[in-house]
Amino acid sequence: MATRDSQLRYGSVSIALHWLIALLVILNLAGGLYMGTLPRGDSTQALIIMLHKSTGLTILVLTLLRLVWRLMNPWQPLPMEMSPALRAAARTTHLLFYVLILAIPLSGWAMVSASPRGGPLVWYGLFEWPKLGFLTSLPLEQKKPWTGTFAESHELLAYCAIALIVLHVGAALYHQYIRRDDVLRRMMPG
Repeated sequence: MATRDSQLRYGSVSIALHWLIALLVILNLAGGLYMGTLPRGDSTQALIIMLHKSTGLTILVLTLLRLVWRLMNPWQPLPMEMSPALRAAARTTHLLFYVLILAIPLSGWAMVSASPRGGPLVWYGLFEWPKLGFLTSLPLEQKKPWTGTFAESHELLAYCAIALIVLHVGAALYHQYIRRDDVLRRMMPG
């Protein structure tokens, strides 16, 4: 399999980034939903929160790499027989995914940076990730409203991502089993 994308299929780098980011996003969304069910002070809560933050930052870095790779590789052409409305929906969905997988971790990073608690942001327990300085330097009385705003945005964006994932998976299955074109196969490994 070629490393770079071609007009016929995605290359190994695009495929690896797609599936790795997809897996991490789904795990992080599930972890975020699970965190919401835990009672305050639960013994596993600190570990789950650290994993959630670390995975979010990993998604952010991988997404930035994917965007750079996307700029160096052409968009895959959609099947010619697709209607203009379906083409527009497909491109819009992909663009919204990029927006969400950047905005969700950025809003989480901002939320932690503005938190009045001021605890460290540690990436998988290995090293301290820098916080956003302009938020950490806010006066204490200004941090709480910003933290709440970022928390609400983070949650709303996560629910939008869940809806978009359902739409994306449904569209992939539609292409595979109803249209019987090669849209899904182009992104499959092997």
